Amino acid sequence: MRAQATLEMPGVPEGTDSRVVAPPPARPRPGAGVLLAILLACWLVPLAAYAVHAAWLLPPLILLGTASLLRSGRSLLDRLVLALALLAGLTCAAGLLFTVWPWGLHPVPVTGLTLTVLALAAVLSRRAPRLPRPRWSDVVSLAAAAFAAVYLATPYLRADGFGQRLNLAMIGEDNARHPALFDVIGRVGGYLFVDPDAAREQIFSGLIHYPQGWHFITALLDGFQNPGNAPTGPALMDHYIVWCLATFAMLALVLIWAAHHVAGPLHPLRRLVLVLTVTALILGTELPRLLIAGYPSETLGLSLAAVLIALVVRPLHRLREQLLLVGALLIGIGFSYYLFLLPTGAMVICWLIADRRRLRTRPGTVATIGVLTAALAPLIAVIGVLVAGQSEALGAPGGAPPVETYTTLLGLGGLVVATVLVRTNLSETTWRRYLVVLTVALLFSASMAAVNLINGTQPAYYFGKTAHLLILVFIAGTAALARLLPVPAQSTASEPRRRPITAALPAIGTATLVTLALLMGTGVIGWTGGYFHRSGSDETWAREWVNRDRRAITRPASVTAMAAKAYPAIPGTVTLVVDKWGAQSYRESVFLSALQSTTGQTEPGIYFSTFDEPARTAEILRRTPRPLRLIVAGQAAQQAIDGILLADPALREGLTVVPLKPTRAR
Repeated sequence: MRAQATLEMPGVPEGTDSRVVAPPPARPRPGAGVLLAILLACWLVPLAAYAVHAAWLLPPLILLGTASLLRSGRSLLDRLVLALALLAGLTCAAGLLFTVWPWGLHPVPVTGLTLTVLALAAVLSRRAPRLPRPRWSDVVSLAAAAFAAVYLATPYLRADGFGQRLNLAMIGEDNARHPALFDVIGRVGGYLFVDPDAAREQIFSGLIHYPQGWHFITALLDGFQNPGNAPTGPALMDHYIVWCLATFAMLALVLIWAAHHVAGPLHPLRRLVLVLTVTALILGTELPRLLIAGYPSETLGLSLAAVLIALVVRPLHRLREQLLLVGALLIGIGFSYYLFLLPTGAMVICWLIADRRRLRTRPGTVATIGVLTAALAPLIAVIGVLVAGQSEALGAPGGAPPVETYTTLLGLGGLVVATVLVRTNLSETTWRRYLVVLTVALLFSASMAAVNLINGTQPAYYFGKTAHLLILVFIAGTAALARLLPVPAQSTASEPRRRPITAALPAIGTATLVTLALLMGTGVIGWTGGYFHRSGSDETWAREWVNRDRRAITRPASVTAMAAKAYPAIPGTVTLVVDKWGAQSYRESVFLSALQSTTGQTEPGIYFSTFDEPARTAEILRRTPRPLRLIVAGQAAQQAIDGILLADPALREGLTVVPLKPTRAR
């Protein structure tokens, strides 16, 4: 057996394109007639797809077209992940144009413009579309990411009816606000912060300046599935859930890819162990909470950050593509979840300093991409801080108990750092860069903890977000562990030829033991919740989520589902739910208004500083504009309303009170 890591390739270290290959001769640019035909096809193809109701084929076409023009990466998965990351960032930036042009998010002009840009890029770069063949490692990585996503989707897949799906979604309160943004952006055709006055009529004012990158991308893609038919009611929530699951699948895929990219060339046995390790950590840490609690914006931000971290640790050999991807990723992070913009921006600065000599060879490219990135990446953060005062939220309490986060960071972090510091790894530039990235993430997380402590609270909500970024860095760093595994010895002239199976057994046995230890340590298999994360029930987030009883529908979910079915929205009328307890009324009204696309109208009757009853109901009657319809979900609520109206009969004007008898929603 041999336990040494694969030697670093000369030149710029890169996991997906480590071999420097002489570029092929430049292709002649097409003539004017051919170019005109290509540009015409860029618009005829989306027109034809739209005409035959096949617009859903256009996004995969754009993804494959983008991947075919990239030259970084040795496998098909490399190209697809890089293309996906590039498109995500550039789509966030292009959303500014789509918001102000007259066609909104219509699939035909969006696709026509995109294909035109790709065609011009191919002509100017003299690159013919070309994709590498898929490898077995591509299939294994895709299968692992699909397994993680389908496993976490199990509760939704087993749900019997909308009531059970809504009950699952209502675990996280943010699952009411994100669908509202997704819905309104799809209907108005662009970012809401561009015209905040008009947006206030459509949505809760607190969401107008919220980072909208994820909502814009998913609303855009959803429009390709159902052009001209925006989902409403239960269908809106179902579409939102599907996009949340797809986003988490993307996170799983890019994490697996990032670990392989950081590792560099690996023996197939090591590569397989690394796939299983990353998948186990995705399911065994706190990351599934992103899906359960309803954090799709953060999930997209983490996905883009994972790709960026991989490119900073092991830059691409092609400098122009490296710069373009880094700029697009920073823009995407800024538009989707700008909390991560500061640490990822610092990581990029460290890379720029380390590769400054190499960057001097492309001063024009560096200047152009640098100026555009500097203008666009912090745009949403500047608007959020200066216009919406969002910096005050950094001290918000809540979140997972810090002890769980500490256990994850210390346990996983200690394992990764120990393997990185082994001489075999630390001797390479890649792993020294990794330690710089890790230091930046640690300092950022410590700074957020300090903010909480200064405000007189324990490290809480946003500290947990910084911990998620740290977990991301640690998962990418598990590549160091995979590189230390022994692999089957190769026959040499100085050693007698061994039987292949006999020679492979020790390495396979070691890899199996390490994999089993990691699977048990993460709680994916075994009888405990694992070491890297333990919830209150001694289960991982993933296992607790998958094993929950889908039939146990809570009262708020039952009431909300019944109200949505029995009392559709009435244009111009504010509809709210009043229940026995103020917290129940709040939660039911928030989700109902999201389902009915009325969060802009219901805002005055939902957001108060108290949940005490009947004071809250009295405030609803005084503050909410008329006409007002109250859906009463219980005798206690009806008695409270009767008492308030008896004391102040003037509140009856423009008021309609309708009963709702809660039943087991399906």
